[in-house]
Amino acid sequence: MRIAGITIPEEKRLDIGLTAVYGVGRPRAQKTLETLKIDGGKRPKDLSAQEESALRDAIEKNVIEGELRRQISGNIRRLKDIKAHRGTRHLRKLPARGQRTKTNSRTVRGNVRKTMTSGRRKLEKT
Repeated sequence: MRIAGITIPEEKRLDIGLTAVYGVGRPRAQKTLETLKIDGGKRPKDLSAQEESALRDAIEKNVIEGELRRQISGNIRRLKDIKAHRGTRHLRKLPARGQRTKTNSRTVRGNVRKTMTSGRRKLEKT
């Protein structure tokens, strides 16, 4: 089963498998399945053709995949252009939502360790 160009894993439960689509998380997947009255525990391979097409239509009504990625990058670009605080944080690759940066921003900064001993190698014994 494919939705928006993404193959949904055949062996996973539907409510989990739908999260493979960018923009569909667990809550949206479960809510969509509830409205269509499809059991979340079903596997994609067990769906009828009618259920599959209804599910595809319901998911594709939302902003997902490429369009959502473009929308998000456009929002970030706008913040950078107007030189908003959040935009400058994105430019510098720092946390944009008020987190501390003395410690705990390693993933955003690219795991940079700037202490004196962190990059040293131990001397080999000869």
